[in-house]
Order: sequence, then structure tokens, then C-alpha cells
Amino acid sequence: MTSRHPGVRALPALLLLLVTACTTGPSLENQGDVTAPPGDSKHLTIGSAGFTESDLLAQMYALLLEQAGYSTRILSVTNREIYEPALESGQIDVVPEYAATFADWLRTKADGADADPVGSPDLGTTMKALRALAAPRGLTVLPPGRAVDQNAFAVAAAYAAKHRLETLSDLGRSGLPVRLAAGDECVKRPYCEPGLKKVYGIDITAVDPRGVGTTQAKQAVQNGQDQMVLTTTTDATLDDFGLVLLADDRHLQNADYLVPVVNRARAGSSGVRDALGKLNTVLTTADLARMNEQVDSWRRLPEDVARTYLENKGLVPKG
Repeated sequence: MTSRHPGVRALPALLLLLVTACTTGPSLENQGDVTAPPGDSKHLTIGSAGFTESDLLAQMYALLLEQAGYSTRILSVTNREIYEPALESGQIDVVPEYAATFADWLRTKADGADADPVGSPDLGTTMKALRALAAPRGLTVLPPGRAVDQNAFAVAAAYAAKHRLETLSDLGRSGLPVRLAAGDECVKRPYCEPGLKKVYGIDITAVDPRGVGTTQAKQAVQNGQDQMVLTTTTDATLDDFGLVLLADDRHLQNADYLVPVVNRARAGSSGVRDALGKLNTVLTTADLARMNEQVDSWRRLPEDVARTYLENKGLVPKG
């Protein structure tokens, strides 16, 4: 790595974020800040939410921006309640986000915890709502790519083969009783047990509270104690447990496509948009899962995995 891109670092003055992030950004009432021309700072700070996938995305953003002539640094700020105000204030310039989740978070921030969610399974609808919520805060949401990280459901490969299951609709039509390994909140979440029953007609007999995509949850399906596990589309370890995903063919899950979100006044330029947009043409959900696996299972560094991926795709020169 170059000296301009030292990898993910914890924010040295985290207290500064806590104290000032909410007070130094553009006021919602100050339309001059919101409507000002997009800025193009050549020194950009990229935020990571501190988990593997976010670290990988931040590293790829940094490499692509450096290739386009920007200098970058990466700060790991694990709490959205901290890094989103820092993004508004310009202490952070770019973050990787998830379209539906971030839209719902901004809606709650604007209108309170009881506000109706605006994220939906439709990407266009979700992006329209997200951009409408982000713009008054001085934030620009760049175009989404092909990669999506959303809830997903997996079964044992042998179980899928025996019952000829490829989709959640197949499972619903089969009439098989299903014990689901998931978080205990699954019994109430509309995208979990209630949605599986309503949208797919799956016979959920019980929710086994083992967490989302945990080792214990996957083992319970592997050994036949449970028939299905709640995980995510970028889970890197399904093969290790002999599990396969069932396709969400009726689009129960929200459109949590990966999107870069930038501070408009500092990083709203076409240069940033074009640099990060290059990732949209290549990065897939399967690519992310493989990179997560290299970090989580193979113990490779996120910056090395990110650089190798971009080099192999021809987006940065091989070093």
C-alpha cells in the first residue's frame, strides 16, 4: 500500500465526533449549504463501519479514488449514530451504505422511531426515498451497483436436493414443516417468519433462537435439528456447513444494494462519482461473499484482498 493509504485506522479523536459531529454539519434550514455546487476536495476521508464487508468496501473506494488522483485515509467508526453525523459535517467524506437500511435509518432520524419504513424490495422506490431523505442533510447517494447484502435463507444441500428445492417458493409448495434457526426477533419481523408464511406459505413450526448466520445456527441445520437458517446473501461460510441459499424469488427482502454516500460539499463531484462508479460494473454479491471469506476464514488483510480484486478486474494497476 502507498503511504497515502495506510489501511483502516480507528479515529484518533473519536470524542471529537461525539461532541461536534452533530453541530458542525449543514443545518437542514440552511438551504445555501444544501444547494451549493458539489465540492471536489482532493483529500478524502472514507468511513468504515468496522466489520469485514465494510472494511473491504472502504479499501476498494480508497484505491479507486487514489487511482483517480485523490489522497485518502480510512477511519473505522462502528456506530452509525456517530458516523452519519460525521458524514454530514464533513469529518467523513464517503461511506459504503446499504440502500434500504440507510433509508429507513434516515427516516427514523427525521421523523422518530414510530415512522413508517420507506425501504422496500423495489430498488427504484428505495433509492428515490433514500435520496429525498439524504439531500436535505447535504448528502448525495451515488448510483447502486449489482451487489446486494440482504437477509437470505439457507438449507442443507442434501435436503434441497432430496426435495428439489431451489427457491423459497419451492419450499412453500412442498408443505414441509420447517424449524428456522434465526434471531429471536424473527417471530415479529415482517421479512422473517411472518413474511415467509404470508408471501411463500412456508410452514414455520418454530423459530430456534440461535442468531443470524451464527456458527451454532448453521450447525443446527447441518445436523438436521433445524431445516433452515436465516443468514445474509454475502455469507462466506455456507459451503463449510454444506448449506445452500434458496432464492427469494418473490422479493420478500428489501433492496439493500450497496451504495456510496458522500458529503456533497466535499465529495459530490463527477470525479468521485466516476471513480467509485467503476466498481458498479464488476462487483457482484458473489464477489463480496468470496472476499469476505478470504478475510474471515483465510485471515487475509482486507486491504490485500481489496487490492487483488481490483487488480484482477483491471481497475487499478498491478503493483
